[in-house]
Amino acid sequence: MMNSSVTVSAELGLNLVVPDHGSVPLVASLYYSAEDPYAIRMAFHVGTDEPVEWIFARDLLAVGLEGAAGEGDVQVWPSDGADHDVLNIALSSPFGEAQFEAPRDSTAAFLTRTYEVIAPGHESDYIDVEAELDEFLWQA
Repeated sequence: MMNSSVTVSAELGLNLVVPDHGSVPLVASLYYSAEDPYAIRMAFHVGTDEPVEWIFARDLLAVGLEGAAGEGDVQVWPSDGADHDVLNIALSSPFGEAQFEAPRDSTAAFLTRTYEVIAPGHESDYIDVEAELDEFLWQA
């Protein structure tokens, strides 16, 4: 088992798509940690002390780079037409919905760096299911 403190991060310049008003630029941070090998964390810096954070599957991001992915709160798809360098990310919650345009190449580069930490399909090699179950039962 590898060092679970290994992390990968990247800062992305995104555009918040505002219907009928264009877009608003903002910065988001992507994080990947071997401690949670299936997940990507995306933190949006929106002017408050604490960023707004979303957690979603690394596989969702990978599939979304090539075609539409996601049926729930997070959906990802590449742009059609002339602007192939944009990755669309739609987020929804009980508090509202937002769509972002991310640089596709930078997002793909971040994902590639996560694969250098843990190869796709090998995430379960880095989870101690017994320890996770013990912790879960201890908290119950």
